[in-house]
Amino acid sequence: MSKFILAIDQGTTGTTACLTDLSTLRFLGKVGLEFPQIFPRPGWVEHDLGDIWHCTEKVVRELLKNHGVASRDIACIGITNQRETVGAFTREGVPLGHAIVWQDRRTGEFCEELKSSKAAKDITRKTGLAIDSYFSGSKIKWLLENDTRVQKAKEKGDLLFGTIDTFLLYKLSGGKAYKTEGSNASRTMLYDIEKGKWDRDFLDIFCVGEDELPEVCDSFTLFGKTEGLSFLPDGIPITGILGDQQAALFGQGGVGEGEMKCTYGTGGFLLLNTGTKKIDSQNGLLSTVAYRHEGQNRFALEGSCYVAGAAVQWLRDKLGFFESSKQIEELSKGVQDILEMEFVTFLPFFTGTASPYWCSEAKAAIVGLTRDTGKPHIARACLDGVALSIEDVISTFKKDLDQEIPALKVDGGMCQNDLFCQIQANVSEIIIKRPQVIETTSYGACLAAAIGLGEKTFQDVENSSSTYEEFAPNDEKDFYRKKKLLWDGLIQRLYLSK
Repeated sequence: MSKFILAIDQGTTGTTACLTDLSTLRFLGKVGLEFPQIFPRPGWVEHDLGDIWHCTEKVVRELLKNHGVASRDIACIGITNQRETVGAFTREGVPLGHAIVWQDRRTGEFCEELKSSKAAKDITRKTGLAIDSYFSGSKIKWLLENDTRVQKAKEKGDLLFGTIDTFLLYKLSGGKAYKTEGSNASRTMLYDIEKGKWDRDFLDIFCVGEDELPEVCDSFTLFGKTEGLSFLPDGIPITGILGDQQAALFGQGGVGEGEMKCTYGTGGFLLLNTGTKKIDSQNGLLSTVAYRHEGQNRFALEGSCYVAGAAVQWLRDKLGFFESSKQIEELSKGVQDILEMEFVTFLPFFTGTASPYWCSEAKAAIVGLTRDTGKPHIARACLDGVALSIEDVISTFKKDLDQEIPALKVDGGMCQNDLFCQIQANVSEIIIKRPQVIETTSYGACLAAAIGLGEKTFQDVENSSSTYEEFAPNDEKDFYRKKKLLWDGLIQRLYLSK
């Protein structure tokens, strides 16, 4: 009888459950469900942990039903998650208010002050991260200082913090497993990525106790087993956890040094596996943990854009341009002549800029509008803006590595858009390679769980990567060379000039 791997992919805007055949590693299918985004104030973004848990239960039930799979036939579970989002909960697993999402900018002022402190260089050197409100540490500090529920739980010794992987693991295991792993821990600004442990000096800076943080484990191991759930039987081992971007790299077969990918989700993220070598960027990229195996961290170099698919969602939800995000492609094709886009520019910096500029106060803008500008032009400019943001990161990789990047593997929702893939190929003048299975984040969590179960090897993961469809640069690349000059000038004037 067939056995299956269940993966829970808890993203920024929704939760997805997927199934993979354990024997063949064939991806079988998925079920996804969006949950509400909470915006209490401008620049603040929160999630209700109760919503996340409810979505998890619902998508798992529906997935198993759709595929006619009995829950007893699940061999193991993998988890992947939005990384820097952090929440507080009690030892009974009860959420203490909302989680603060990675996009949230409320701790920007504190982070600016921290940049000028004596500890700043140590934080960057040991964690591999820029000092920014993007990461979990300052969010934890804010909760400790501003949320009375968190403060009371701390006084009672009943306070636990966790990124979303930790919260899901805790709930799945009936409160028995309070753990995380290297790729998620490396996004907190509290974790020394070379020593592979929480840094006591940083815990003091962010006012968090080590007993309020989870144990950091290997990425592929027995984290715990299901217990006390209404939708899954007791005893299913949870054997793989990776942060979403690292899971996508894994899902592309990128377990070895030199492998690179770009994921277009809510944001856009490029990761390069650097193996046992931690590379310190000179140009605004991050050093992070790709995965932890047999007690040793394997590293990656990362470039981040906070907004990719979120810009498309903004056009859908706030401006009503279309009912489904997929419709942006057809709308954008309404631009008959590319020269109509010469000046129309969409700068998708709704939550500041990440790599390479790290300008936390940046705001989004649409410029170059004339009376003939219509919805098709703004939709197309949105796709252009995401591609140009990614190109800034690709250029930074070239500088740090001192080498060309001839091709880029891509995944995530936006890469289903043929027009967008072609735009990225033209903007960056490289070959874009789209896999047959674009759900590489969920798939990577399945592969991680299979390794943690001891049923598959790293060689199996390398062999599992699918065939690719390629998009090569065409004649429009000359237009985008000029557009890139306009883009660079706008960023300099709008965001970098003092």
